Amino acid sequence: MEEEKVYTTDTGLPENAFRELAADEEYVPVMKPAHEQQEVTPYSVGMGLLMAVVFSAAAAYLGLKVGQVFEAAIPIAIIAVGLSNALKKKNALGQNVIIQSIGSCSGVIVAGAIFTLPALFILQGTYPDIMVDFYQIFLSSLLGGILGILFFIPFRKYFVKDMHGKYPFPEATATTQVLISGQQAAASGESGQAKTLIIASLIGGIYDYIVATFGWWAETITTTAASWGQTIAEKTKVVLSCNTGAALLGLGYIVGLKYAFIIFAGSIFVWWIVIPLMGTYGNETLVAMSSDALFKDYARMIGIGGIAMAGVIGIIKSWPIICNAVGLAGREFKGGAKKAAEVRWQTDLSMKKVVFFIVLALIVVLLFFWLGVINTFWQALVAWAVVTVIAFLFTTVAANAIAIVGSNPVSGMTLMTLIIASSIFVAIGLKGTSGIVASMVIGGVVCTALSMAGGFVTDLKIGYWLGSTPKKQETWKFLGTLVSAATVGGVIMVLNKVYGFVGDDALVAPQANAMAKVIEPLMMGGDTPWILYMTGAILALILNWLGVPALPFCLGMFIPLSLNTPMLVGGAISYFVAKSSKDKKTSDARRDRGTLLASGLIAGGALFGVFAAITRFAGFEYQSPIAAGTTQILGCVAYLLLIGYLYWDSTRAKIK
Repeated sequence: MEEEKVYTTDTGLPENAFRELAADEEYVPVMKPAHEQQEVTPYSVGMGLLMAVVFSAAAAYLGLKVGQVFEAAIPIAIIAVGLSNALKKKNALGQNVIIQSIGSCSGVIVAGAIFTLPALFILQGTYPDIMVDFYQIFLSSLLGGILGILFFIPFRKYFVKDMHGKYPFPEATATTQVLISGQQAAASGESGQAKTLIIASLIGGIYDYIVATFGWWAETITTTAASWGQTIAEKTKVVLSCNTGAALLGLGYIVGLKYAFIIFAGSIFVWWIVIPLMGTYGNETLVAMSSDALFKDYARMIGIGGIAMAGVIGIIKSWPIICNAVGLAGREFKGGAKKAAEVRWQTDLSMKKVVFFIVLALIVVLLFFWLGVINTFWQALVAWAVVTVIAFLFTTVAANAIAIVGSNPVSGMTLMTLIIASSIFVAIGLKGTSGIVASMVIGGVVCTALSMAGGFVTDLKIGYWLGSTPKKQETWKFLGTLVSAATVGGVIMVLNKVYGFVGDDALVAPQANAMAKVIEPLMMGGDTPWILYMTGAILALILNWLGVPALPFCLGMFIPLSLNTPMLVGGAISYFVAKSSKDKKTSDARRDRGTLLASGLIAGGALFGVFAAITRFAGFEYQSPIAAGTTQILGCVAYLLLIGYLYWDSTRAKIK
């Protein structure tokens, strides 16, 4: 009998890692699922906690300084691989997954904290009686992170296993490629996959570092750089812009053309229809505003309403899954669930433990609200109910967003949470400065919970592809959350004392400023753009009725156009690479090699982005002598070369 040929590609993962499985097909991970693997060790836990501390501090500073929280998962994976190879550790793949899983708590906890809690310091300048303590920041981050972990565990199998091949998981894909390539390099001494990934990472990293540090070409190419573009923008408010970064191009490739096009369509709807209408037919104030100002102050609010309604639609569609997860937890807690034999690779924490810790965590949250924030039991109870319901229901929305586009709309969902919560609080008599403190602390809990849920699905998908033990990832994630929350709380307090968040030289904290802008009129009396929120909500309902995925479309409305255009470019490259050969196996091999290259661009961009931030904060300032118009031309040339490299190198793949 002729032996069946097994085809592999340049990704280093099984051939069916990124596609849907046939009815009788199973996915077998890299690490043997039926055998125990070396995962949790003093080395992996210690390094994971060290990464959590370092990256929590770095991400908090960077996020408050420039408004961007870098994704910690990829740089941590690169460091973990480099250290394990340097130390010549055997079978380090499982340990590296744990290092990455613990360390990546930093990014999600930072996002949850800095998007909301600095708003209290911002409003403190106007209302001096607002008091902020370390324990409020620490506990809101810690409890939110714990709720995010616990609420997501029952949904792990659905998102990670049952939906295999249906979601692109861009960030998880890039991180997995880093880990698997490092493992292959350590095992063989030399790996084609590792070499390809390293070269792509260096190209993407150096490319992004040069543009961020030296500005030799434009980081964003835009029509407003030309006189004709300025004329069009002044008369019609129509603008087209594209970020030339390597990381975003790679992200678009992995997301694929379908979702990238839907995201871009959302952006175009806002930037080429809504903003021109506002700027042309609005009042004198609107007509005088630039396109960017109209987007930030008005049009973006439509996206927030759309994200909120898309979340509600997602909850309704996921209701059978939610009920099934709750039912399974209830049956197992009562001892009535069937105990099917499961291999290590698919073993979660006991649902009895999950339910017990959810109850315990919710009790602690209620006590925190009552004794540490609101001081009136029945108002604290209402706040607790709002947090519990929203955090649990939006868990699936956050996981969906990460799985589809690699970007968690946590700030948009948190804004909507603040609006809903504040309206309820005002109705029950909790307003003024005490209402502001209550809303922001509660917003911090929800924001961190949703951020954690979105980040955790990435960790567990990485573990699924590679063959880690979910139970171990879930268990040690709590320790990473504790360390990250303590670090972030301390860093925010220190930064407030050193720099502050109000004034000429203060930290920018754009998301927190947006939260403060929304919460102040609600609690102190003022106008809230309900019409814009409702417009977005109605639009999401229409999109769903037409069969268009509402969440990615509304994400496109919320995220700036310059960041969505490269997603479409990367998705188009992915499409043309997949169609570059009439032979299906060759086309698949080329597409998968492109995935490896795109992962390298993302990894290099993320890592060198940290280096660029360190360079800038160390005091290095470089004024490029190149004229602005010339940098735009050079930006187009550099971007076309990068696009050409990604397509050319992807089509070099061969079937093995």
